[in-house]
Amino acid sequence: MTQQPTTAMDADLARLASVNLNLLVPLLALLEERSVTRAADKIGLSQPAMSHALRRLRRLLGDGLLVRQGSGMRLTPLASELLDPLERVLHSTARLVTATTFDPTTTRRLVTVALTTSTAFFMGGALARLMAERAPYAGLLLETTNPNAGTVFAEQGADVALLSEGVPTRFPRERLYDDRWVVITHGAAPRAAGAGELLATLPHVAWGSPQDRVRPYEVLDEYKVPYTVRHRVMDNMMIPGLVANTGGVAVHRYRVAAALKGYFDLRIEEFPYPIQGLGIDLVWNPWLSDQTFTAWLRRLLYDAIEAVR
Repeated sequence: MTQQPTTAMDADLARLASVNLNLLVPLLALLEERSVTRAADKIGLSQPAMSHALRRLRRLLGDGLLVRQGSGMRLTPLASELLDPLERVLHSTARLVTATTFDPTTTRRLVTVALTTSTAFFMGGALARLMAERAPYAGLLLETTNPNAGTVFAEQGADVALLSEGVPTRFPRERLYDDRWVVITHGAAPRAAGAGELLATLPHVAWGSPQDRVRPYEVLDEYKVPYTVRHRVMDNMMIPGLVANTGGVAVHRYRVAAALKGYFDLRIEEFPYPIQGLGIDLVWNPWLSDQTFTAWLRRLLYDAIEAVR
Protein backbone atom coordinates (compact mmCIF):
# COMPACT_ATOMS: atom_id res chain seq x y z
CA MET A 1 0.00 0.00 0.00
CA THR A 2 1.43 3.37 -1.03
CA GLN A 3 1.84 5.77 1.88
CA GLN A 4 0.27 9.17 1.27
CA PRO A 5 2.75 12.05 1.38
CA THR A 6 2.64 14.18 4.47
CA THR A 7 1.20 17.62 3.79
CA ALA A 8 2.13 20.85 5.52
CA MET A 9 -1.27 20.76 7.26
CA ASP A 10 -0.59 17.24 8.53
CA ALA A 11 2.72 18.40 9.96
CA ASP A 12 1.05 21.39 11.62
CA LEU A 13 -1.59 19.15 13.22
CA ALA A 14 1.07 16.73 14.42
CA ARG A 15 2.89 19.59 16.13
CA LEU A 16 -0.37 20.88 17.58
CA ALA A 17 -1.15 17.47 19.08
CA SER A 18 1.96 17.77 21.25
CA VAL A 19 0.87 21.13 22.72
CA ASN A 20 -1.27 21.54 25.84
CA LEU A 21 -4.06 23.65 24.34
CA ASN A 22 -5.42 24.40 27.82
CA LEU A 23 -2.58 26.92 28.08
CA LEU A 24 -4.06 29.13 25.35
CA VAL A 25 -6.73 30.73 27.56
CA PRO A 26 -4.19 31.75 30.25
CA LEU A 27 -1.94 33.00 27.44
CA LEU A 28 -4.67 35.27 26.07
CA ALA A 29 -5.43 36.61 29.56
CA LEU A 30 -1.75 37.37 30.15
CA LEU A 31 -1.40 39.17 26.81
CA GLU A 32 -4.57 41.22 27.39
CA GLU A 33 -3.91 42.13 31.01
CA ARG A 34 -0.08 42.33 30.94
CA SER A 35 -0.15 41.27 34.60
CA VAL A 36 -0.02 37.84 36.22
CA THR A 37 -2.32 38.99 39.04
CA ARG A 38 -4.96 40.57 36.80
CA ALA A 39 -4.83 37.66 34.33
CA ALA A 40 -5.35 35.19 37.18
CA ASP A 41 -8.33 37.16 38.47
CA LYS A 42 -9.82 37.42 34.98
CA ILE A 43 -10.09 33.65 34.39
CA GLY A 44 -10.31 32.50 38.00
CA LEU A 45 -6.87 30.97 38.46
CA SER A 46 -4.78 31.38 41.57
CA GLN A 47 -1.73 33.60 41.12
CA PRO A 48 0.72 30.66 41.61
CA ALA A 49 -1.18 28.65 38.96
CA MET A 50 -0.99 31.57 36.51
CA SER A 51 2.72 32.04 37.22
CA HIS A 52 3.21 28.33 36.54
CA ALA A 53 1.29 28.66 33.26
CA LEU A 54 3.47 31.63 32.23
CA ARG A 55 6.65 29.63 32.87
CA ARG A 56 5.33 26.76 30.76
CA LEU A 57 4.34 29.16 27.95
CA ARG A 58 7.78 30.78 27.96
CA ARG A 59 9.41 27.36 27.61
CA LEU A 60 6.94 26.31 24.91
CA LEU A 61 7.35 29.46 22.80
CA GLY A 62 10.98 30.21 23.62
CA ASP A 63 10.12 33.80 24.46
CA GLY A 64 9.70 35.92 27.57
CA LEU A 65 6.22 37.13 26.45
CA LEU A 66 5.97 39.62 29.35
CA VAL A 67 9.01 41.62 30.41
CA ARG A 68 9.44 44.16 33.19
CA GLN A 69 9.27 47.84 32.21
CA GLY A 70 9.40 50.31 35.06
CA SER A 71 6.63 49.43 37.52
CA GLY A 72 4.67 47.45 34.94
CA MET A 73 5.05 44.84 32.22
CA ARG A 74 5.20 45.12 28.43
CA LEU A 75 4.68 42.57 25.68
CA THR A 76 7.62 41.25 23.72
CA PRO A 77 7.41 41.62 19.91
CA LEU A 78 6.33 37.98 19.59
CA ALA A 79 3.62 38.42 22.24
CA SER A 80 2.29 41.50 20.41
CA GLU A 81 2.07 39.48 17.18
CA LEU A 82 0.19 36.68 18.97
CA LEU A 83 -2.50 38.82 20.59
CA ASP A 84 -4.89 39.46 17.67
CA PRO A 85 -4.80 35.98 16.06
CA LEU A 86 -5.12 34.31 19.47
CA GLU A 87 -8.22 36.37 20.28
CA ARG A 88 -9.80 35.43 16.95
CA VAL A 89 -9.01 31.73 17.29
CA LEU A 90 -10.27 31.37 20.86
CA HIS A 91 -13.49 33.32 20.29
CA SER A 92 -14.16 31.35 17.10
CA THR A 93 -13.53 28.11 18.99
CA ALA A 94 -15.91 29.18 21.77
CA ARG A 95 -18.65 29.82 19.21
CA LEU A 96 -17.97 26.49 17.53
CA VAL A 97 -18.28 24.61 20.80
CA THR A 98 -21.42 26.51 21.78
CA ALA A 99 -23.06 25.55 18.51
CA THR A 100 -22.57 21.84 19.20
CA THR A 101 -25.71 20.07 20.40
CA PHE A 102 -24.97 17.50 23.09
CA ASP A 103 -26.80 14.18 22.72
CA PRO A 104 -26.07 11.74 25.57
CA THR A 105 -27.36 8.75 23.59
CA THR A 106 -24.74 9.15 20.86
CA THR A 107 -21.86 11.20 22.32
CA ARG A 108 -18.42 9.65 22.67
CA ARG A 109 -17.23 12.49 24.86
CA LEU A 110 -14.89 11.83 27.77
CA VAL A 111 -16.57 13.38 30.83
CA THR A 112 -13.92 14.50 33.32
CA VAL A 113 -14.76 15.02 37.01
CA ALA A 114 -12.07 16.24 39.41
CA LEU A 115 -12.56 15.06 43.00
CA THR A 116 -10.80 13.58 46.01
CA THR A 117 -10.41 9.84 46.53
CA SER A 118 -12.92 9.91 49.39
CA THR A 119 -15.57 11.60 47.23
CA ALA A 120 -14.81 9.16 44.41
CA PHE A 121 -15.24 6.26 46.85
CA PHE A 122 -18.56 7.58 48.10
CA MET A 123 -20.25 8.35 44.78
CA GLY A 124 -17.97 7.16 41.95
CA GLY A 125 -19.65 3.80 41.50
CA ALA A 126 -23.14 5.28 41.24
CA LEU A 127 -21.90 7.96 38.84
CA ALA A 128 -20.27 5.36 36.57
CA ARG A 129 -23.40 3.21 36.58
CA LEU A 130 -25.67 6.12 35.63
CA MET A 131 -23.21 7.19 32.92
CA ALA A 132 -23.34 3.71 31.41
CA GLU A 133 -27.14 3.78 31.42
CA ARG A 134 -27.65 7.32 30.06
CA ALA A 135 -24.61 7.84 27.83
CA PRO A 136 -23.61 4.33 26.71
CA TYR A 137 -20.83 5.46 24.35
CA ALA A 138 -19.31 8.16 26.56
CA GLY A 139 -16.32 7.71 28.84
CA LEU A 140 -15.84 8.83 32.44
CA LEU A 141 -12.53 10.07 33.87
CA LEU A 142 -12.45 10.51 37.64
CA GLU A 143 -9.47 12.82 38.13
CA THR A 144 -8.67 11.86 41.73
CA THR A 145 -6.58 14.62 43.19
CA ASN A 146 -6.81 17.35 45.79
CA PRO A 147 -8.76 19.52 43.37
CA ASN A 148 -7.75 23.13 42.94
CA ALA A 149 -10.39 24.62 40.72
CA GLY A 150 -7.99 26.73 38.69
CA THR A 151 -5.46 24.04 37.82
CA VAL A 152 -7.93 21.23 37.09
CA PHE A 153 -9.72 23.46 34.57
CA ALA A 154 -6.75 25.18 32.93
CA GLU A 155 -4.34 22.24 32.88
CA GLN A 156 -6.44 19.06 33.15
CA GLY A 157 -9.54 20.13 31.27
CA ALA A 158 -12.00 18.95 33.92
CA ASP A 159 -15.67 19.60 33.14
CA VAL A 160 -16.50 20.01 36.83
CA ALA A 161 -14.63 19.95 40.13
CA LEU A 162 -16.14 18.60 43.36
CA LEU A 163 -14.66 20.80 46.09
CA SER A 164 -15.03 20.68 49.86
CA GLU A 165 -16.72 23.80 51.17
CA GLY A 166 -13.54 24.90 52.93
CA VAL A 167 -11.50 24.94 49.69
CA PRO A 168 -11.53 28.48 48.27
CA THR A 169 -12.33 29.25 44.64
CA ARG A 170 -13.16 32.36 42.62
CA PHE A 171 -15.73 30.44 40.60
CA PRO A 172 -19.45 30.10 41.45
CA ARG A 173 -20.29 27.00 43.46
CA GLU A 174 -23.41 25.03 44.30
CA ARG A 175 -23.92 22.44 47.02
CA LEU A 176 -24.00 18.82 45.86
CA TYR A 177 -24.24 17.13 49.26
CA ASP A 178 -23.43 17.73 52.92
CA ASP A 179 -20.87 15.88 55.02
CA ARG A 180 -19.18 16.37 58.39
CA TRP A 181 -16.15 15.43 60.48
CA VAL A 182 -16.50 12.45 62.81
CA VAL A 183 -14.23 10.54 65.15
CA ILE A 184 -13.58 6.89 64.28
CA THR A 185 -11.99 4.20 66.41
CA HIS A 186 -11.98 0.40 66.59
CA GLY A 187 -15.05 -1.38 67.88
CA ALA A 188 -13.31 -2.63 71.02
CA ALA A 189 -12.45 0.86 72.32
CA PRO A 190 -13.77 1.57 75.84
CA ARG A 191 -17.52 2.09 75.52
CA ALA A 192 -17.66 4.59 78.36
CA ALA A 193 -15.11 6.89 76.70
CA GLY A 194 -16.61 9.74 74.70
CA ALA A 195 -15.13 11.23 71.55
CA GLY A 196 -13.08 13.83 73.46
CA GLU A 197 -11.50 11.20 75.70
CA LEU A 198 -10.79 8.91 72.74
CA LEU A 199 -8.98 11.73 70.93
CA ALA A 200 -6.92 12.54 74.02
CA THR A 201 -5.97 9.00 75.04
CA LEU A 202 -5.67 6.80 71.94
CA PRO A 203 -2.85 7.06 69.36
CA HIS A 204 -3.91 8.84 66.17
CA VAL A 205 -3.76 7.81 62.54
CA ALA A 206 -3.54 11.08 60.58
CA TRP A 207 -3.41 12.21 56.97
CA GLY A 208 -0.41 14.01 55.54
CA SER A 209 2.96 15.14 56.79
CA PRO A 210 3.42 16.93 60.14
CA GLN A 211 3.32 20.23 58.20
CA ASP A 212 -0.17 19.47 56.84
CA ARG A 213 -2.63 21.03 59.27
CA VAL A 214 -6.00 19.38 58.72
CA ARG A 215 -8.74 21.54 60.26
CA PRO A 216 -9.76 19.09 63.06
CA TYR A 217 -6.21 19.20 64.43
CA GLU A 218 -6.21 22.98 64.38
CA VAL A 219 -9.40 22.80 66.45
CA LEU A 220 -7.86 20.31 68.89
CA ASP A 221 -4.90 22.65 69.31
CA GLU A 222 -7.24 25.61 69.89
CA TYR A 223 -9.01 23.66 72.65
CA LYS A 224 -5.64 22.48 74.02
CA VAL A 225 -6.57 18.81 73.66
CA PRO A 226 -3.49 16.58 74.10
CA TYR A 227 -3.02 13.93 71.40
CA THR A 228 -0.31 11.72 69.93
CA VAL A 229 -0.04 10.95 66.20
CA ARG A 230 1.51 7.51 65.77
CA HIS A 231 0.85 6.76 62.09
CA ARG A 232 0.60 9.01 59.04
CA VAL A 233 -0.65 8.21 55.55
CA MET A 234 -0.83 10.20 52.32
CA ASP A 235 -4.16 8.70 51.24
CA ASN A 236 -6.99 9.21 53.74
CA MET A 237 -8.83 6.17 52.38
CA MET A 238 -6.23 4.05 54.23
CA ILE A 239 -7.17 5.53 57.61
CA PRO A 240 -10.29 3.47 58.52
CA GLY A 241 -8.53 0.14 57.92
CA LEU A 242 -5.49 1.20 59.92
CA VAL A 243 -7.65 2.41 62.81
CA ALA A 244 -9.62 -0.84 62.86
CA ASN A 245 -6.44 -2.92 62.88
CA THR A 246 -4.18 -0.89 65.17
CA GLY A 247 -6.70 0.16 67.81
CA GLY A 248 -6.12 3.86 67.30
CA VAL A 249 -8.36 6.85 66.62
CA ALA A 250 -8.77 9.26 63.71
CA VAL A 251 -10.94 12.01 62.28
CA HIS A 252 -12.64 11.32 58.98
CA ARG A 253 -15.59 12.12 56.72
CA TYR A 254 -18.85 10.70 58.05
CA ARG A 255 -20.09 9.36 54.71
CA VAL A 256 -16.89 7.42 54.02
CA ALA A 257 -16.70 6.10 57.59
CA ALA A 258 -20.34 4.99 57.49
CA ALA A 259 -19.80 3.19 54.18
CA LEU A 260 -16.69 1.40 55.48
CA LYS A 261 -18.26 0.40 58.79
CA GLY A 262 -19.62 -2.68 57.06
CA TYR A 263 -16.09 -3.76 56.12
CA PHE A 264 -14.17 -2.86 59.28
CA ASP A 265 -14.92 -3.06 63.01
CA LEU A 266 -15.38 0.68 63.45
CA ARG A 267 -17.09 2.87 65.98
CA ILE A 268 -18.21 6.35 64.85
CA GLU A 269 -18.66 9.30 67.21
CA GLU A 270 -19.49 12.93 66.46
CA PHE A 271 -16.54 15.33 66.52
CA PRO A 272 -16.86 16.92 69.99
CA TYR A 273 -15.90 20.53 69.16
CA PRO A 274 -17.43 23.18 66.85
CA ILE A 275 -16.03 22.81 63.34
CA GLN A 276 -16.92 23.79 59.77
CA GLY A 277 -18.78 21.20 57.75
CA LEU A 278 -17.43 19.15 54.86
CA GLY A 279 -20.10 19.78 52.26
CA ILE A 280 -19.13 19.05 48.67
CA ASP A 281 -19.79 21.75 46.06
CA LEU A 282 -19.99 21.63 42.28
CA VAL A 283 -17.66 24.11 40.58
CA TRP A 284 -18.05 24.22 36.81
CA ASN A 285 -15.33 24.81 34.26
CA PRO A 286 -15.86 28.49 33.33
CA TRP A 287 -15.05 27.75 29.69
CA LEU A 288 -17.74 25.10 29.42
CA SER A 289 -20.14 26.74 26.98
CA ASP A 290 -22.48 23.86 26.10
CA GLN A 291 -25.38 24.49 28.47
CA THR A 292 -27.17 21.33 27.34
CA PHE A 293 -24.20 19.24 28.44
CA THR A 294 -23.83 21.15 31.71
CA ALA A 295 -27.50 20.66 32.62
CA TRP A 296 -27.27 16.95 31.77
CA LEU A 297 -24.12 16.41 33.86
CA ARG A 298 -25.59 18.38 36.78
CA ARG A 299 -28.66 16.11 36.79
CA LEU A 300 -26.40 13.05 36.58
CA LEU A 301 -24.35 14.13 39.60
CA TYR A 302 -27.41 14.87 41.74
CA ASP A 303 -28.99 11.56 40.76
CA ALA A 304 -25.76 9.73 41.68
CA ILE A 305 -25.94 11.27 45.16
CA GLU A 306 -29.58 10.25 45.54
CA ALA A 307 -28.61 6.70 44.60
CA VAL A 308 -26.12 6.38 47.46
CA ARG A 309 -27.97 8.22 50.25
